[in-house]
Amino acid sequence: MDRPDLHARVAALRQQRDAESGRRARREVLRRDGVRCEVAEPEGGSRTLLNFCSNDYLGLSQHFAVVSALQDAAARDGAGSTASQLVCGHHALHAELEREVADWLEVPRALLFDSGYAANLAVVQSLLGDDDLCVQDRLNHASLIDAARLAGCRLRRYPHADVEGALRQLRSMPEAAAMVVTDGVFSMDGDVAPLRELAIAARVQQALLYVDDAHGIGVVGPDGRGSVAAAKLDSMAVPLQLVTLGKALGSHGALVAGEPDLVDHLAETARPLLYTTALPPPLAAAALAAVRLARRDHWRRERLQELTGRFRTRAERHGLQLVPSDTPIQPVLCGSNANALAMAASLERDGYWVAAIRPPTVPEGQARLRVTFTAAHEPAQVDALADALAVARDRAADPLPSRMA
Repeated sequence: MDRPDLHARVAALRQQRDAESGRRARREVLRRDGVRCEVAEPEGGSRTLLNFCSNDYLGLSQHFAVVSALQDAAARDGAGSTASQLVCGHHALHAELEREVADWLEVPRALLFDSGYAANLAVVQSLLGDDDLCVQDRLNHASLIDAARLAGCRLRRYPHADVEGALRQLRSMPEAAAMVVTDGVFSMDGDVAPLRELAIAARVQQALLYVDDAHGIGVVGPDGRGSVAAAKLDSMAVPLQLVTLGKALGSHGALVAGEPDLVDHLAETARPLLYTTALPPPLAAAALAAVRLARRDHWRRERLQELTGRFRTRAERHGLQLVPSDTPIQPVLCGSNANALAMAASLERDGYWVAAIRPPTVPEGQARLRVTFTAAHEPAQVDALADALAVARDRAADPLPSRMA
């Protein structure tokens, strides 16, 4: 028997990524200071860049109250939780965070997980099995796609934001228990799902609607309660929703919030919760402080709206290709992978850090620069970024600067 050589496979796949401008590399952040990052250079040394690719939308990750809460909890309770939640790892800070988030979202219950990825796996795996149906938006986050595949259920995907498409997929298996699963705010496009229409479709088809609101919580909706609240839906219409703590709330972890019977079922059966060490209590303390700031500081969302509108006006004046989005996620379409990389490199030379997003994260031919704003950015910085993007586009279109890069 002659088995395929996995080392040879890896080398071939790497060669393919090279040919498609698809190689990825981690950047080492040496120090963060608000919206500025000191980043290690590959050849040695470092440079400071103005960061426009962070998900720290409300600017809370370095807020003194959030950092102080983490430090105080670590000094009092130690660095780790020491066990899974059902052994001895469920701390009073975890319980307080769950109650605070449930109160904020005006839902009966919330359950804490170590990450949004784990939470999404937990929801789908705990509710669906081999003969069931999971209907998902084609642009959903990878964790939702993986969750359905690991659950073993039938995964059916509908065209982006196409409610009629979702209905067709539900009708294709009328005898199956079913979930409709969607991002609330789509992470690579910045648009918001048609949640009211999806809720009606799910109700008519007797399916459960689950919303991953990782990029909506803290940013959109009344009091920052997210896309579900912005759509004026309650836990009857959306029985479960995901709250991520590592984006607008500046900490780490995630919660699933909604109907008590479903949340309690997850607490008793979800493998990503049962078989992993609980979130460190200091991180729960930091997240709790951040949630309270997000509820109180309406000016942070107002600042985001102001910066987003300002950027779109200036970018459109430069003729940059944007997508429809009213959120702080503002993609600038570049077309090819090579073009996106060239523009990102140009921006970095000018002191800006904007990530180039390429397939398979986005569809083929839709590589982009994913610009994101935080409440800590200044209007002048946003103006300068839009101007630098126009320069980067022109440099990428000119073969001479490309050869010199």
